[in-house]
Amino acid sequence: QVQLVESGGGLVQPGGSLRLSCVASSVRSFMGWFRQAPGKEREFVAAIRRSDSVTYYADSVKGRFTISSDYEKNTVYLQMNSLKSEDTALYYCAAKLRGGRIMTSSEYDYWGQGTQVTVSS
Repeated sequence: QVQLVESGGGLVQPGGSLRLSCVASSVRSFMGWFRQAPGKEREFVAAIRRSDSVTYYADSVKGRFTISSDYEKNTVYLQMNSLKSEDTALYYCAAKLRGGRIMTSSEYDYWGQGTQVTVSS
């Protein structure tokens, strides 16, 4: 069993920045961030592979968001810059035990409770 606890969400103006943190009881092969806006399906945001820190991003956040990890602290981060109103969502941290489809939420084995990000003026 892996416990994941997210933090760092909040209210920010368009163009602003936030850094989300995910503290894991243990870091697995892939750690990812997903988000879900009201009335929409959960969507992939970013992921990082533990073995070599290769990163993956959704096209909608590429160049604005950065995923990173500190394995000594069992923590994964999502630095979000140039935030837009369409980034507003509940952001989830997830852990995946094996390879496969990195951007598919159903492939992830463990989930946190989520942290709310609201981008509004």
